[in-house]
Amino acid sequence: MADCIFCKIANKELPSTTVYENDRIMVFRDIHPAAPTHLLIIPKRHIPTLSHCQADDAALLGEMMALIPELAKKEGIQVEGDGNGASKGGFRVVVNAGPDGRQDVYHLHIHLMGGPRPWKNQN
Repeated sequence: MADCIFCKIANKELPSTTVYENDRIMVFRDIHPAAPTHLLIIPKRHIPTLSHCQADDAALLGEMMALIPELAKKEGIQVEGDGNGASKGGFRVVVNAGPDGRQDVYHLHIHLMGGPRPWKNQN
């Protein structure tokens, strides 16, 4: 879409601090981070909200989610230990959808946030 900021970033019309990219997905740092590590994971194809996804988007959504542990490890925010409460590290994964879901940019995106707490915006 011509007026979508994330489409412009994906098309290299606007700059970003890209940390990962392939043919379908782009990951870049949020310019207004709510945590010490705050990445945005977007599909390069314009999808306005999670509600606009179809069954044939399952592979793309799965690929985006499966990338998160790799990104978390690269950023040093992965969960360490056995994951049964005796571990350290960690992150939040957030997808906002629509106005009541607090979505600001209408291009599907996943927030990956982590690092030492407290974060500025914990909601």
